[in-house]
Amino acid sequence: MGAAGVMLSVDRLNVYIQASHILRDVSLAVGPREVVCLVGRNGAGKTTTLRSILGYLAPQSGTIRFLGRDIAGRRPFEIAQQGLGFAPEDSAIFADLTVAENVEISTWTRKTSRTAEERLALAYAVFPALTRYRARKGTQLSGGERKMLSIARALALDPTMLLLDEPFEGLSPAIIPEIGQSILEITTMGHAILIAESNIHHVPEYTTRLYVIERGEIVFSGPPAEVWKDEAVLRIIGGTPSWQSFR
Repeated sequence: MGAAGVMLSVDRLNVYIQASHILRDVSLAVGPREVVCLVGRNGAGKTTTLRSILGYLAPQSGTIRFLGRDIAGRRPFEIAQQGLGFAPEDSAIFADLTVAENVEISTWTRKTSRTAEERLALAYAVFPALTRYRARKGTQLSGGERKMLSIARALALDPTMLLLDEPFEGLSPAIIPEIGQSILEITTMGHAILIAESNIHHVPEYTTRLYVIERGEIVFSGPPAEVWKDEAVLRIIGGTPSWQSFR
């Protein structure tokens, strides 16, 4: 991918947490409207990569560029204002607030060319199931509904790009295709998406590029279909040599 076609680029990123070397020369790239997946076992470095991009962890070395700007070392709220939205693994919704209040919060924190009303309408259009739960508090939602709310809240920020940490983790098989379709709809609205995922079978079929991370190092980079030809990588991520992503 040429530099002109890159929205987010991470180059030779090294991150330490206390004395532990967690990320080792991690490099990846995401282009406009792409869905890119970072796959790895629990503890492999997926969330650390996302948190480093978002400014929660400071890299020891390497570069992180978003829309041509160096964002390494910037504070999380500054990075969010540049147009990076985030839905964490634990959803991190405000349990004491209603669904409507959770989604609306994002419209207060970043001003864009879209009005707050337009941004809310887009978020509910992608996740129409949330419309009938607007008055419910976070404590009254199922796991799948909390995932939807977390992504909808990030979408209401009107970001250029979304980072999703384990959006399918812990969900029933019945809800996974619904959320997968919603993520695809987000890309048709012009957003790029980087997904961190521990289960190779949850990688959406519309993923344009796949990275596999193991012990803080990228051990595979390429088209998703190619990973099934690499038996060494499949042993790492627990895959079987057949394409089993959901449709």
